[in-house]
Amino acid sequence: MNQAILSATKTIDVRFSEVDSMNIVWHGSYMLYFEDAREAFGHKYGLDYLTIYHHGFYAPLVDIQFKYKQPVIYGMKPLITITYQPCDAAKIVFDYLITNPDDGSVLVTGHSVQVFMDLNYNLVLCNPDFYQEWKDRLL
Repeated sequence: MNQAILSATKTIDVRFSEVDSMNIVWHGSYMLYFEDAREAFGHKYGLDYLTIYHHGFYAPLVDIQFKYKQPVIYGMKPLITITYQPCDAAKIVFDYLITNPDDGSVLVTGHSVQVFMDLNYNLVLCNPDFYQEWKDRLL
């Protein structure tokens, strides 16, 4: 059985404060772009941070990676696409793709993993009920 592909895309407005002296996006800015993509995904599919929190959980990042392919420079308006990667574990896994909308070239790729913790900061090893229901409904 094929699982649905869940993704969201948004435009990044590269601001002057996000670039270094070479006019290239500073590496720390990619974490903010990935965060913006996670928020866009959450709003689109009902898996935003407040929903997670209201169900009694946090979803901290435990792994995040990105790879530069081409520079992102001030004034560009690249697209970021976030894609959910299903897994059986109590994790939220995403892949990221930042592209140049002018020619479709890949600028940056990335990957992140979030786990669940209860509100007492204890790691949750099984899928929370709300998350399993979300996966059953959408995948």
